[in-house]
Amino acid sequence: MILWPILGGLLPSFLLVGLGGLVRRRLSENAWTGLDRLNFEILFPALLFTAAASRPMDLSRVVVIAPAVWAILTLGLVAGYAARRFGPERFLDFAGAWQTAWRFNTAMGFVAVATLSRADAALMAVVAGMAVPVANIFAVSALSRGGALGLRATVQRIALNPFLLASVAGVAVGLSGWTPPVLVMAPLVLLAQAAIPIALLSIGATMDWRALARLDAFSGILVGVKLLILPAATLGSCLALGADPSITAILTMFAALPTASAAHVLAAGFGADRKLTATVVAQSTLLSAATLPLWIVMIEALS
Repeated sequence: MILWPILGGLLPSFLLVGLGGLVRRRLSENAWTGLDRLNFEILFPALLFTAAASRPMDLSRVVVIAPAVWAILTLGLVAGYAARRFGPERFLDFAGAWQTAWRFNTAMGFVAVATLSRADAALMAVVAGMAVPVANIFAVSALSRGGALGLRATVQRIALNPFLLASVAGVAVGLSGWTPPVLVMAPLVLLAQAAIPIALLSIGATMDWRALARLDAFSGILVGVKLLILPAATLGSCLALGADPSITAILTMFAALPTASAAHVLAAGFGADRKLTATVVAQSTLLSAATLPLWIVMIEALS
């Protein structure tokens, strides 16, 4: 049965999330925040760059993937707004949680892609490279509308995002066909290998494990959009259009990912309700343990 190998591939990662929850008190909150910052600034950028730059990349796939990824994010933005009537009165607080409908967990993406037979980490790096700037433009723009961040600061925050810079650089190298020297790639590969384990431990350590008990109409819509509507629409569209199986697999898996684990950090930075966003993030992450394997099974069976 297809399900068991997929569960076997994802189980170690979910166990690391659980381990993070068990050892959360071994480190201070500042220490976990520091690890998140290390991942954001150095480790994950190294992973994104090495995944995209380590092998030649087909420009025709990038041209197909980019608009498809942007369409998925736009659908999340539009569909997620349906939660507005059930959400907090202040728009800034709503915007902090609204972003969870389209943002994605990069760590889980690189874990999940390893269970796919028709896609690989290089394709995931392309998807992330195309998605990061648009996802951030949507999130920062929504939060700016409810806050006081000006246009210049908004553009600067998006343009200097380490994920964006690393993804674009990696995709450029991959498209060029140039092979970076071993002395350059070797330390980056070592940094990249640390990114996912640290990210998963940190997710477990900072997540509210009681969040499922607080699932209501507001968070239910946001989580439902991210875990059900986006992958269903993506898989259905790919099958209807007769897309290449590898493209169908990577796009549907991307659409089915739980929301970004650090979404609450961005919300707090703009003065939005951090606890509300963190609750939706936890609900999305916990429920994805059931939904993500099922979507991957469906991808493998239909694409």
